[in-house]
Amino acid sequence: MAAKLAALLVLIVTYSSIFGVSMGNKDWFWNWGSNFNYTDWWNCHHLNKTTQPQSNTFVVGDSQNWHFGFNYTDWAIKNGPFYLNDTLVFKYDAPNVTTFAHSVYMFSDLRSFSKCDLKRAKMVANSTQGGGEGFRFVIKNWKPHYFACGEKNGFHCNNGLMKFAVFPMIRPFSPWP
Repeated sequence: MAAKLAALLVLIVTYSSIFGVSMGNKDWFWNWGSNFNYTDWWNCHHLNKTTQPQSNTFVVGDSQNWHFGFNYTDWAIKNGPFYLNDTLVFKYDAPNVTTFAHSVYMFSDLRSFSKCDLKRAKMVANSTQGGGEGFRFVIKNWKPHYFACGEKNGFHCNNGLMKFAVFPMIRPFSPWP
Protein backbone atom coordinates (compact mmCIF):
# COMPACT_ATOMS: atom_id res chain seq x y z
CA MET A 1 0.00 0.00 0.00
CA ALA A 2 2.82 2.39 0.88
CA ALA A 3 4.53 1.69 -2.45
CA LYS A 4 1.34 2.51 -4.36
CA LEU A 5 0.91 5.71 -2.38
CA ALA A 6 4.53 6.70 -3.06
CA ALA A 7 4.10 5.99 -6.78
CA LEU A 8 0.92 8.07 -6.85
CA LEU A 9 2.68 10.91 -5.05
CA VAL A 10 5.56 10.81 -7.56
CA LEU A 11 3.05 10.89 -10.43
CA ILE A 12 1.21 13.85 -8.92
CA VAL A 13 4.43 15.78 -8.26
CA THR A 14 5.70 15.08 -11.79
CA TYR A 15 2.45 16.12 -13.41
CA SER A 16 2.23 19.24 -11.23
CA SER A 17 5.79 20.22 -12.13
CA ILE A 18 5.21 19.83 -15.86
CA PHE A 19 1.89 21.65 -15.62
CA GLY A 20 3.43 24.42 -13.50
CA VAL A 21 6.28 25.03 -15.91
CA SER A 22 3.90 24.99 -18.86
CA MET A 23 1.62 27.46 -17.12
CA GLY A 24 4.59 29.74 -16.54
CA ASN A 25 4.63 30.56 -20.23
CA LYS A 26 2.24 33.48 -20.25
CA ASP A 27 1.61 33.29 -24.00
CA TRP A 28 0.38 29.74 -23.76
CA PHE A 29 -2.17 30.02 -20.98
CA TRP A 30 -3.35 33.60 -20.65
CA ASN A 31 -3.92 34.31 -24.35
CA TRP A 32 -5.50 31.06 -25.43
CA GLY A 33 -9.08 32.00 -24.60
CA SER A 34 -9.13 35.42 -26.26
CA ASN A 35 -10.20 34.04 -29.65
CA PHE A 36 -12.12 31.02 -28.43
CA ASN A 37 -15.23 30.26 -30.46
CA TYR A 38 -17.60 28.28 -28.25
CA THR A 39 -19.95 27.47 -31.13
CA ASP A 40 -17.23 25.94 -33.31
CA TRP A 41 -15.04 24.30 -30.67
CA TRP A 42 -14.21 21.14 -32.64
CA ASN A 43 -13.09 22.87 -35.84
CA CYS A 44 -10.75 25.27 -34.07
CA HIS A 45 -8.59 22.44 -32.71
CA HIS A 46 -6.74 21.70 -35.93
CA LEU A 47 -3.03 22.38 -35.96
CA ASN A 48 -2.21 25.29 -38.18
CA LYS A 49 1.48 25.61 -39.03
CA THR A 50 1.19 29.40 -39.14
CA THR A 51 0.20 29.50 -35.48
CA GLN A 52 3.10 27.29 -34.35
CA PRO A 53 5.82 29.30 -32.60
CA GLN A 54 9.17 29.37 -34.34
CA SER A 55 12.22 27.74 -32.82
CA ASN A 56 14.87 29.94 -31.24
CA THR A 57 18.62 30.09 -31.76
CA PHE A 58 20.89 30.73 -28.78
CA VAL A 59 24.58 31.57 -28.94
CA VAL A 60 25.97 29.73 -25.93
CA GLY A 61 27.43 32.40 -23.64
CA ASP A 62 25.88 35.19 -25.73
CA SER A 63 28.63 37.68 -26.69
CA GLN A 64 31.11 35.84 -24.43
CA ASN A 65 30.87 32.72 -26.63
CA TRP A 66 32.28 29.37 -25.39
CA HIS A 67 35.39 30.02 -23.26
CA PHE A 68 37.14 29.03 -20.06
CA GLY A 69 35.94 30.69 -16.84
CA PHE A 70 32.41 31.70 -17.91
CA ASN A 71 29.56 30.23 -15.83
CA TYR A 72 27.44 28.43 -18.43
CA THR A 73 25.07 26.97 -15.85
CA ASP A 74 24.02 30.52 -14.93
CA TRP A 75 23.75 31.36 -18.63
CA ALA A 76 21.42 28.38 -19.24
CA ILE A 77 19.22 29.32 -16.29
CA LYS A 78 18.93 32.94 -17.47
CA ASN A 79 18.20 32.00 -21.10
CA GLY A 80 15.81 29.10 -20.51
CA PRO A 81 13.43 27.57 -20.95
CA PHE A 82 14.69 25.73 -24.01
CA TYR A 83 12.32 23.90 -26.30
CA LEU A 84 12.50 21.08 -28.81
CA ASN A 85 13.93 22.28 -32.14
CA ASP A 86 15.75 25.21 -30.54
CA THR A 87 19.35 25.57 -31.73
CA LEU A 88 22.40 26.06 -29.53
CA VAL A 89 25.37 27.67 -31.29
CA PHE A 90 28.81 27.06 -29.78
CA LYS A 91 31.29 29.68 -30.99
CA TYR A 92 34.96 29.47 -30.09
CA ASP A 93 38.27 30.26 -31.73
CA ALA A 94 40.45 27.55 -33.18
CA PRO A 95 43.43 26.87 -30.93
CA ASN A 96 46.40 29.16 -31.43
CA VAL A 97 49.20 30.68 -29.34
CA THR A 98 46.83 33.02 -27.48
CA THR A 99 43.75 30.83 -27.00
CA PHE A 100 43.07 27.43 -25.49
CA ALA A 101 41.48 24.69 -27.53
CA HIS A 102 37.81 24.02 -26.81
CA SER A 103 35.41 21.30 -27.83
CA VAL A 104 31.84 20.27 -27.08
CA TYR A 105 31.01 16.97 -25.42
CA MET A 106 27.59 15.60 -24.58
CA PHE A 107 27.15 13.33 -21.57
CA SER A 108 24.61 10.54 -21.44
CA ASP A 109 23.66 10.94 -17.79
CA LEU A 110 23.76 13.31 -14.82
CA ARG A 111 26.37 11.33 -12.92
CA SER A 112 29.01 11.42 -15.67
CA PHE A 113 28.16 15.09 -16.30
CA SER A 114 28.58 16.10 -12.67
CA LYS A 115 31.94 14.27 -12.49
CA CYS A 116 33.04 15.43 -15.97
CA ASP A 117 33.69 11.78 -16.82
CA LEU A 118 34.69 12.07 -20.49
CA LYS A 119 34.85 8.28 -20.89
CA ARG A 120 31.04 8.30 -20.80
CA ALA A 121 30.67 11.34 -23.06
CA LYS A 122 30.50 11.80 -26.81
CA MET A 123 32.37 14.53 -28.66
CA VAL A 124 29.85 16.44 -30.78
CA ALA A 125 32.22 19.23 -31.92
CA ASN A 126 36.01 19.20 -32.09
CA SER A 127 38.39 22.11 -31.46
CA THR A 128 38.01 23.55 -34.97
CA GLN A 129 34.23 23.36 -35.43
CA GLY A 130 33.45 26.42 -33.30
CA GLY A 131 35.02 28.93 -35.66
CA GLY A 132 33.14 31.25 -38.00
CA GLU A 133 29.41 30.78 -37.55
CA GLY A 134 30.07 28.19 -34.84
CA PHE A 135 28.89 24.65 -34.24
CA ARG A 136 25.09 24.33 -34.31
CA PHE A 137 23.29 21.76 -32.16
CA VAL A 138 19.55 21.35 -32.68
CA ILE A 139 17.69 19.98 -29.67
CA LYS A 140 15.73 17.10 -31.21
CA ASN A 141 15.05 14.81 -28.25
CA TRP A 142 12.84 15.35 -25.24
CA LYS A 143 15.45 14.40 -22.67
CA PRO A 144 18.09 16.19 -20.62
CA HIS A 145 21.14 17.29 -22.61
CA TYR A 146 24.40 17.70 -20.70
CA PHE A 147 27.14 19.72 -22.44
CA ALA A 148 30.75 20.44 -21.45
CA CYS A 149 34.14 21.30 -22.85
CA GLY A 150 36.31 18.19 -22.87
CA GLU A 151 39.69 19.79 -23.27
CA LYS A 152 42.62 19.18 -20.93
CA ASN A 153 41.10 15.83 -19.84
CA GLY A 154 38.05 17.54 -18.33
CA PHE A 155 39.90 20.43 -16.67
CA HIS A 156 37.77 22.99 -18.53
CA CYS A 157 34.64 21.17 -17.38
CA ASN A 158 35.74 20.65 -13.75
CA ASN A 159 37.50 23.96 -13.08
CA GLY A 160 36.54 26.31 -15.87
CA LEU A 161 32.74 26.23 -15.45
CA MET A 162 32.41 25.12 -19.09
CA LYS A 163 29.38 22.92 -18.60
CA PHE A 164 25.63 23.25 -18.51
CA ALA A 165 22.46 21.20 -18.82
CA VAL A 166 19.39 21.79 -20.96
CA PHE A 167 16.04 20.22 -20.16
CA PRO A 168 13.96 20.91 -23.28
CA MET A 169 10.23 21.33 -23.11
CA ILE A 170 7.60 20.78 -25.73
CA ARG A 171 6.83 24.15 -27.26
CA PRO A 172 3.34 25.35 -26.36
CA PHE A 173 1.16 26.48 -29.20
CA SER A 174 -2.12 28.22 -29.65
CA PRO A 175 -4.46 26.43 -32.04
CA TRP A 176 -6.58 29.56 -32.28
CA PRO A 177 -5.37 32.12 -34.84
